[in-house]
Amino acid sequence: MKTATPEATKGVIYGLSAYTIWGCFPLYFALFAGVPSYEVLIHRVVWSCIFLAIVVTALKRWQPIIGALARPRKLGFVFGCAVFIALNWGVYIYAVETRHVLQASLGYFLTPLVNVGLGMLVLRETISRLQVVAVALAAIAILYQFFLLGLVPWITLVLAFSFGTYGLLRKQVELDGLSGLFVETLLLLPVGLLALGWLGAADQSHFSDSTIITWLLISSGIVTAVPLLFFAGAARRLRLATVGFLMYINPTLQFFIALFVFDEPMSGEKLLSFVMIWVALGLYSWSAWMGRARYA
Repeated sequence: MKTATPEATKGVIYGLSAYTIWGCFPLYFALFAGVPSYEVLIHRVVWSCIFLAIVVTALKRWQPIIGALARPRKLGFVFGCAVFIALNWGVYIYAVETRHVLQASLGYFLTPLVNVGLGMLVLRETISRLQVVAVALAAIAILYQFFLLGLVPWITLVLAFSFGTYGLLRKQVELDGLSGLFVETLLLLPVGLLALGWLGAADQSHFSDSTIITWLLISSGIVTAVPLLFFAGAARRLRLATVGFLMYINPTLQFFIALFVFDEPMSGEKLLSFVMIWVALGLYSWSAWMGRARYA
C-alpha cells in the first residue's frame, strides 16, 4: 500500500488552500458594497500587477518575463489571455455585486466541459463518446434554462467561455502561471492607470471613500496572487487528475455560499439544470479517469 509522500501532502494542502480561497471569493467581493464592479476590476488589475512585481522580485523570476517582453511579436496570445481574464474577473465581480453567485458557480462547474468542447472544435482533439455525451448534456442544461425557464444565463456562459478561452490561449504561452499572470496584468496596466485617472478627474472614484474601502481595493492584488501561488505549488507536486478533482471545491463552495449566506432563490427547475451539469461532470471525470488508467 502506497503512502503519501511529504511533497504530495504539501501539494494537497496547497491545492485545498487555493481552491478554498477561490471558493470564498464571493464573501470577499461582497465587502465592496457601493463600489461599481468596473472600478473594483480596475483596482484589481493595477494592484495585482504591483503585488506580482514584488513577488517576482522576491522569487528572482524576472528572467522569463524579460525574455517574453523582449519579443513583442509573440505577446499576441498573452494579450488575448489578458483580455479574457479581465472579462472573467469583471463579470464575476458583477455577479457577486448583483447576487448572482449561483450563476457564477454554474459557470465554473461548466468550465471543464467548455474546455473539452473547445479542444475538440478548435484544436481538433479527439474525445471519448462518454465525453461527447457529457458536453451534450451540459448544452441541454443551458438550453433548458433558456427555453423552459425563460432565462439567458449570460453570466454562466460568459464566465465559462471566457475562462475556457483563456485556458485555450494559455496553452500557446510558454510562461509559467505566475510569470504569465504578471505579464497579462502588465499589459493591462496602462489601461487601468488611465481609467483610474479618468475616475479621479470625473470625481467618480471610491478609493478614498473610507479607510476600509481603500485597503480592500489595495488588498485585491494580494487576494488575486496568493491563491495562484498556492495553485502553482500544488500543480508542481500533484498529478493532474488530483488537481482536477480539487478544482470542484471552488464552485461547490460558491454554490453553498449563494444558498446559505446570500440566500439566493433556488427553484426546483433551476436545481435540475445544476443536476444535469453535475451528471455531465461525473461522466466527464469518469471518462478521463478511465482513459488515464488505460494508458498508465
